[in-house]
Amino acid sequence: MSALAGLPGTRVPGDRGQEDPGGAGSRASYPAGMTPAELLRRALSANPARPFVTYYDDATGERVELSVATFDNWVAKTANLIQDGLLLEPDARVALALPTHWQAQVWLMACWSAGVVAVPGGDPAGCDAVVTDAAGVEAARACPGERVVLSLHPLGLPLGAPPGFLEYAIEVRQYGDHFTPYAPVDPDAPALEMTGRAYSGAELVEQAERIASRDGWDAGTRVLTTLDLCEWEGILNGLLVPLAAGASVVLCRNLNPDQLPERQIAERVTKIISAT
Repeated sequence: MSALAGLPGTRVPGDRGQEDPGGAGSRASYPAGMTPAELLRRALSANPARPFVTYYDDATGERVELSVATFDNWVAKTANLIQDGLLLEPDARVALALPTHWQAQVWLMACWSAGVVAVPGGDPAGCDAVVTDAAGVEAARACPGERVVLSLHPLGLPLGAPPGFLEYAIEVRQYGDHFTPYAPVDPDAPALEMTGRAYSGAELVEQAERIASRDGWDAGTRVLTTLDLCEWEGILNGLLVPLAAGASVVLCRNLNPDQLPERQIAERVTKIISAT
C-alpha cells in the first residue's frame, strides 16, 4: 500500500471502480464530439489566471506553478513545433518517453491539439517521432523519424542535444503562443494509444467528464497525484479529469512521504491519488 494511504482525501487507483473508456456506463449526459484540446480551451475561457499545475520534484527541490494561461501557452508553442517543425501529419504516432513532469502534460495536450497520436511509453522504433529526456536517448535512437530531447531543467536550460536529436528547450522558443491546426481535429480519430489500443479524443473527454461527475470533482478540487503520466490512471487523474472539472493538480515526482502532510496543507489539497 502506498505511503499516502490513510491521509485525508487519499485514494489509490482502483478505488470506486475507475473505468476504461471502452467500459460500460451511460455517456448520454456528456458533451458529444469534444476533443481534449477543447477541454483546455474551456478551462482557459473560464479562468485563465487560476493555477492549473503545481509541480514538485523532491529529489531536486524543484517547484513550478503554471496557470491555465501559461500551460496553454506551452501547449500552443509545442503544438506549433509538432505541426510546423516536425511536420507531422494528423494520425502520426509520437512515442513519449518522459517521466512524471509538467512538460509531459504539455506534450500530451500538444499532441491532441495537433491531431497526432500520443503513445506514452511506446516503442520508438514503431513511431513517427519520439520525445524523450536524457535517460531515454539511447532507446530513442531506434525511431526512424524525428527525435526530440527535453532537458527538463527548471529554468529551461538546454541539455546539449546529441547528434540526430532536436533540443526542445531551444526549438520551442521560436514558435507562436497561439495554435490553430491546419485542419480541424476529428474527435473520433485516434488520440491516445496504450497497450496496443487506440482511444479517440471524444472517448478521452467522455471518460474524464464521467469520472469528474461520479467522484465529485469541481472547480474547488485540488488533487495531488504521484501517478506516472505514461500510464492510463496518471493521464486521467493528472490531466484530463482536472481539465474536465475545472480543477487543479499538484503533480509530485520523487515524493518524500515525510513532506506530504505539510504540502497537503500548504497547497490546499482536497484529494490525493497515489500509486499502490
